[in-house]
Amino acid sequence: MESDLLTREKVFRDPVHNYIHVQHRVILDLINTPEFQRLRRIKQLGTTSFTFHGAEHSRFGHCLGVYEVTRRICDTFARNYPSTSPDDGLWDDQQRLVALCAALLHDIGHGPYSHTFEHIFHTNHEIWTQKIITDPSTHVNQVLQKVSPNFPDQVASVIAKTYPNEQVVQMISSQIDADRMDYLLRDAYYTGTQYGMFDLTRIMRVIRPYAGGIAFNIEGMHAVEDYIVSRFQMYQQVYFHPVSRGMEVILLQLLHRAKYLYEQGEMAGFEMPSLLIPFFENQITVSDYVRLDDDVLNTYFNLWRDHPDAILRDLVHRFLDRRPFKSIIFAPEQQNKIHYLQELVQNAGFNQQFYTAINNSFDLPYDLYRPSSKEPKTQIEFQQHDGTLEELSTISPLVQALSGRQSGDHRFYFPKEMLAAPESSTFAPYLREFQAQIVNQTLK
Repeated sequence: MESDLLTREKVFRDPVHNYIHVQHRVILDLINTPEFQRLRRIKQLGTTSFTFHGAEHSRFGHCLGVYEVTRRICDTFARNYPSTSPDDGLWDDQQRLVALCAALLHDIGHGPYSHTFEHIFHTNHEIWTQKIITDPSTHVNQVLQKVSPNFPDQVASVIAKTYPNEQVVQMISSQIDADRMDYLLRDAYYTGTQYGMFDLTRIMRVIRPYAGGIAFNIEGMHAVEDYIVSRFQMYQQVYFHPVSRGMEVILLQLLHRAKYLYEQGEMAGFEMPSLLIPFFENQITVSDYVRLDDDVLNTYFNLWRDHPDAILRDLVHRFLDRRPFKSIIFAPEQQNKIHYLQELVQNAGFNQQFYTAINNSFDLPYDLYRPSSKEPKTQIEFQQHDGTLEELSTISPLVQALSGRQSGDHRFYFPKEMLAAPESSTFAPYLREFQAQIVNQTLK
């Protein structure tokens, strides 16, 4: 690929990785496409900035970071584990470019406000990433076509996890991949927390290829343990923060209300959200998809402050002016009682369809490989001095304690006014009863 190298290396200054090094013309050309530049206008953490005010970083910076971590892994593999025969299980550096492009583009299919958007319009960012990469009308596809006619399909197959080289797939998507390693460090930096910090330098020293994918030298076990614990803590303290989820619920209900009003013909004549119509009608093209970003939604929200519909106006006010819904944790066996709380909210003058919600957030800090599961996870393997491989949880009591155990909670969200309104005099005591049941179950 000598002819595809830049005459002089390009660098991007980065607060997490110091410098991001770009050596290939195709990478620089991809960064300069409109589809990739759009990621500057999509926050990495959606509504989390309402809780951690520093979390204003974008998908653009994260994608550059994932590219950089992948580049360093490729350098390590090429330097220390170069393949000398087709079946030796080591690194074939001809795989570098497809790995770098997949790393850079892995999140290009995210919609505005990221995962919240997916819940509302039933989209999947990985599928849209593949569409953007393979659609001949996109600038991204046209850049990739310059490498070879089938190169876009190769890059898309890495995202789809069907690419034949498992080392490349696991670099981008596994239980310890470039994506997770960058977002933990980046999100910890911008939220001002320390939970997500781990020793990336050490992990880069002990990572290695093998015939079945990617493994780690046994000397690096404690660095990988630290990574697993950091991920667990970030989910509990940052990603699952109840206030961020309360703002996400408002965003969800706000867009549901806008969709409902559109379907009822009540958007006509008032700032028609033309860029959202394909999503309301579920007839979305790639061109429609890449037009949307956080700024587009926020502009519509600002215009809807004056909409004649009182519910839409109020939800917009709550979102833009940060008035999150309150919440209470409940156990799954209590869900049949939630309808009573919803009735109390309705009786207090709030439409329960748009002013209540159940939000379930759970994560597996580390999962064992289960071939029968819907999305089986690749195990984290360690190579012993004799060359044998050991799965992480079999040699780490710390990780074994976390393996296969979901962490998170079920929450019922409602307007904060319910705790003070005279009409809701039975609401707060009922919440306290719920809370007491949770505490008693915990003590047992």
